[in-house]
Amino acid sequence: MKTKLAVALTGVLAFLPLPAAAQNKPDVEKQFQRWIVGDLSPAAKKAGVSERTIKAAFDGVSLNWDLPDLVPPGTAPPKKQDQSQAEFSSPGAYFNEKRLQGLAATGRGLASTYGSTLKKIEAAYGVPGEVIVAIWGRESGFGKARLPYTAVEVLATKAFMSTRKDMFREELIAALQMIQRGDASASTMKGSWAGALGQPQFMPTSYLKYAVDFDGDGRADIWNSVPDALASIGHYLQQEGWQRNRDWGFEVSIPQNVSCAQEGPDLAKPVSAWAGMGIERISGKAFPSADLKADGMMLVPAGRGGPEFLVTPNFYVIKEYNNSDLYALFIGNLADRIAYGAGPFQAKWGDVRKMLRSDVLAMQKALVAKGYDVGNVDGLPGFKTRRSLGDWQAKSGLAQTCYPDASLKGKLR
Repeated sequence: MKTKLAVALTGVLAFLPLPAAAQNKPDVEKQFQRWIVGDLSPAAKKAGVSERTIKAAFDGVSLNWDLPDLVPPGTAPPKKQDQSQAEFSSPGAYFNEKRLQGLAATGRGLASTYGSTLKKIEAAYGVPGEVIVAIWGRESGFGKARLPYTAVEVLATKAFMSTRKDMFREELIAALQMIQRGDASASTMKGSWAGALGQPQFMPTSYLKYAVDFDGDGRADIWNSVPDALASIGHYLQQEGWQRNRDWGFEVSIPQNVSCAQEGPDLAKPVSAWAGMGIERISGKAFPSADLKADGMMLVPAGRGGPEFLVTPNFYVIKEYNNSDLYALFIGNLADRIAYGAGPFQAKWGDVRKMLRSDVLAMQKALVAKGYDVGNVDGLPGFKTRRSLGDWQAKSGLAQTCYPDASLKGKLR
């Protein structure tokens, strides 16, 4: 779905000599039309899409040159790697308090308005209404966000000339299958610049798997039907493994004598075991009795420099919607505000220094050379990088921060 596709909104023209880009456009458009006929159409027909549907869907469709992440034929993808790591460099900014308060206030009103529908959805799929409403608000402003793009045009452009052509080709064929089934017409299938559809912002493959008709009109309409949109989100989370009667997680305080290098779903322990180490909810409340025997996982997204959490498997289900720790925390916090009137996380996001991605990459390579598992060697400090760094700090006699910073660059070689 869309939310796994987030990329910097930077057009390809920033990386191309403008004269070359301009003079090649007519030729590229011709190549695009040949590609539709000779390449895409046969594949779509194998997937059950008729010639008539294909012709109708592509009537008048041309390339959208204004989309980001494009690589026209004859050009190379930009070599420049994004150095900003927006999610990692300024996590505090991600949790804009004014925005969260606004979403929570609107969300509480809508949770009341659609209360009976949300109760039926929770009975069917086990997902609390506040979690569904939080995702709805984050993804499309509760259905109010503009969706100005025609999905077929976006997906075809990206399937023909983007850095992830194969993935967008699969999504394009799924969109054609939707048109073939009568789920939407090519003209009414509106979405984002990444091809995500409707109020839940589903990619077409996600629509085919998870969209449901909850209002009983015979069609899963995630654009115009609020019950369908909300139930589709609930069905998505259920199918991805949501556990009934469990929360998403808890903000906690981890004692200094407890290593921060224990995070990750592969190091799960019963919540009672974490509590036995002295880890407590920062609210002062006890952990719910239903959670004590069930698995929980440590999460320190900013190392010791920010809020600390014990999360449940449901946290990782939210990440199936958008593979980002901060996204899942945002949804969890917003859901708690909607349901319980909660406020911001109590611990502050510290000064997580703005490390260059290339510097983090160098640290990862050094850790790998020392035998540590950092996960993806990509310059992004995910949980395996954070905990490996924490283990190395402990073994080196350094204070465990479990997060890269500039002071470690000269020490970790």
